[in-house]
This record gives sequence, C-alpha cells and structure tokens, in this order.
Amino acid sequence: MTKAIRRRAALRTIAGMGAAGLAAPHIAGAQADGTTWKIQTSWPGGAGLQIFKDWCATIQEKTGGELAFQPFGANDVVGDFQLYDAVKNGVLEAVNPFTIYAQGIIPAAVFLSSYPLGLRNPHEYDVFYYGLGGLDIARELYAAQGMYFVGPVHHGPNIIHSKVPIRSVDDFAGRKMRLPGGMVAEVFTELGAETTVLPGSEIFPALEKGTIDVADYVGPAVNYALGFSQVTDYIVMGPPGFMSVYQPVDIMDITVSQSAWDALSPQMKQFVEMETHVYSDLHHAAIQKADQEAWQKFEADGTEVTRLSQDDVELMTEIAVPIWFDYANRDTDAARVFKLQLDYMQSGSLGYVDPALTDGLELKL
Repeated sequence: MTKAIRRRAALRTIAGMGAAGLAAPHIAGAQADGTTWKIQTSWPGGAGLQIFKDWCATIQEKTGGELAFQPFGANDVVGDFQLYDAVKNGVLEAVNPFTIYAQGIIPAAVFLSSYPLGLRNPHEYDVFYYGLGGLDIARELYAAQGMYFVGPVHHGPNIIHSKVPIRSVDDFAGRKMRLPGGMVAEVFTELGAETTVLPGSEIFPALEKGTIDVADYVGPAVNYALGFSQVTDYIVMGPPGFMSVYQPVDIMDITVSQSAWDALSPQMKQFVEMETHVYSDLHHAAIQKADQEAWQKFEADGTEVTRLSQDDVELMTEIAVPIWFDYANRDTDAARVFKLQLDYMQSGSLGYVDPALTDGLELKL
C-alpha cells in the first residue's frame, strides 16, 4: 500500500475514532523516517493537553512516517507569549496557541478570535473562515510575519465565577472583576465594574482573599480543577443556549513556520490542513465532554448558576458595538476582517446587530 493510499484510508476512518483510539500503542510507537516538527500548545495540562498529544501521536502513522509531530505543553520549550518568536526563529516548527495571542504582532487578530457579543457559535466562525474569506485574510497577515496560518481550532466558551449573585448586568456595578483586558474589559467597565487584569495562576488567591469579587476564566472543567468552587458560590451565564455573553467561542489555531510549510509537498500540505479540521473537532468535543462532567461537580459543591436575560444581552450589544468599531479602526486589516463579520451578523442568517446600532459609525477600510 502506498503512502498516499494509507493517508486517504486514514482520513476516511479518523472521523469515527475516539480519544482512546488516538492514544493506541501501535500509533504511539510508530517510527518517523521523514520530517519531524516540534509543536507546542498553549495548554499546560488537563484534557486540552491530552487531546493535543493524542492527536500529535497519530500523525506519523497516518503519513507512513513522512511527517511526525513532537508535542510540547505550555512553557515546555518557550513561554506562551514567545511562541511566535520561536516559530520565526526555527526553535519550533509549529504552534497551537490561543489565536488572541497574535494581537501583539497582528492587530487584526482581535477579530480572528471571539470578542464580546460578536459571533456566538463555533459554526459561525467556520462560516467566517471557510465561507466568507476570513482564512485567506488570516493567511495573508501571517505570511507577512513569516508564518502560515493553517486553520482555526475550536475550544469553548469562557465563564464567570462570582462570590455574590449576579442576576442582571446591573449587578456588575461596583464589583471588583478580573478580566483579560481589551474589548471585554471595556464592556464591563461601561457596566460599572472595577476591572483588573490577573494571570490565571493568581485568580484563586485573589478570590480567596477578597481582592476581587468576580472573575472570568476558561471553561468549567479547567476552572473546577483550579478550585474555583471553593472560593465562589455562583457561576454567571448568558440566557439559555448562550453560555458566555462576553467570550462565547474561544479560538485556538495551528500556525506553522513559513519555511517549514514550504518544505512540504502539495499533498502533505493538504493533509495537514485536513488534519487541522480533525483536531478542531476532536478537541472541541473532548473539552465539552470534560465540561459536562465538571457541571455535576459544581452542583455537588453547591455552586448556583445564574443567568442573564435576553434584555441584558441586547443592552450589552449596544455597549459593545461602538467598542468593536473603535478596535477595528485602529488597523486597516482589522477593519477588513471585522467588516466580513459585521455583514454576517447583520444578515438574515443571524440578525445579532440591529442596523440602527451602527448608524453614524464608519469603518476606515
């Protein structure tokens, strides 16, 4: 059987494989006789890191040894905020970061990932990237930095933990709140919250000491493992079906050194692009599975879930829209990306943004 036939057979069967199958010993033991890429993720541990390693372990068998991925967790080779320098300098061939980390070198990256009250479901980002031209723009912008943006990888929503009940947006007023900065912080500042930026490792002690009342972080599984149920009594959600109003989707990606990408054959490039789709599906499902188990643990610990209303969502959208335009107009490429999404959000398909909200606002395209 040729390598090409083996690859096609693998692609036909991979969709039905579970995470356990990905870690099968015969796959982990396969030997690569071709190219090996060092690839580092932003996941430091847990389900995220395990599914990443399991996926990487399948690559050399699927390619008959023509390509292998050597996986590293967060900070194993370089720090999280040095990932792109490591790719440019050849320390790593590829990375699996949270896409928002690119905003320091690519301002438009603020719209290549989730932002408050923007696109609200993973498939909407798939439409943006693969249907509306977002992928082409992303690749253009990354190419200017000596990198190749292979494609997005879905994670899941971020959630808010609170020491006090938050039953409407009015309840954020005066609360000391940890947020990641940027557009998210500006929206909550408009609601009256006293926002601060803290690294993830400092959230638990800040909540425990009362330095902050409210904190956003990632999803239920990770947050439970960090002990948030021990120092908060409430989790704040959007209306039913809208898990997070401020970061409803979290995007990671696969980014590769341009020189490493150019060294691949056309067939291998297509394979890596298809495998990124596979990884996105497996990663998203594995994270959601872990989250379902975590919800039961939060409930057992007595954590109460409170939900904002649709009226709250509409109010926050009114606050968010001018902030979107402000960030978009800081960079011409950001405006290009945002325009694709705004047209989609105002279309008959979604209708998230009433045209009246954008009256008098212009994009500097």
